[in-house]
Amino acid sequence: MSQDSTENASAMRSYPRFAAMYERMSRGSGEQRFMEPLRQKILARAHGLVLEVGAGNGLNFPLYDPARVERVEAIEPDPAMLLYARERVKAARVPIMLTQASVEALPFDDATFDCAVVTLVFCSVPNPLQGLQEIRRVLKPGGSLLMVEHVRSRTAFLRGVQSVLVPLTTRMCGNCHWNRDTLSTVRSAGFQVSYKQDYGGFLMPYILLEATNSPST
Repeated sequence: MSQDSTENASAMRSYPRFAAMYERMSRGSGEQRFMEPLRQKILARAHGLVLEVGAGNGLNFPLYDPARVERVEAIEPDPAMLLYARERVKAARVPIMLTQASVEALPFDDATFDCAVVTLVFCSVPNPLQGLQEIRRVLKPGGSLLMVEHVRSRTAFLRGVQSVLVPLTTRMCGNCHWNRDTLSTVRSAGFQVSYKQDYGGFLMPYILLEATNSPST
């Protein structure tokens, strides 16, 4: 098996226990009080033809504004998550096409999308830089990357704690890495960050950002 095939197989792994746990958590007050407002804030910037990466169980689907969004092409590698996402497509106010695919190998042509939406995804992507480069490939010049992610702590001691916990979180939480410096990876992929806001803290700080696929980079 080639290296590319091995990486793609890894990206398409299924985590049914984590998917079931995440679905239960999604129905709780923590999602409603903290995450849903962040989703609403970033999705208010979505426009045109949208790529949603790592759709998970479809929590973003009902939040797209039909006055701004033409259509959403949503990808999700995990078949266990797709079962929940397919149900939530029914609650969407815009057309959504849901496809099983990994972000490292997007099944779309170059310069297809006006923007890409990513919420709580790049903590678990096997190859984050490759995934972001793929997103940039399928975005139109000047297209937007809209992202909400939990990221590496800004405090050295807490970064160390996050790293110690990673072997546990990757096993129990669908390959989730608590210590990823996703902002740096976004920049390394060639995006120009135009907006960033920090939320939360301690072991689970979050960032909300918008970045541009600049044709000059």
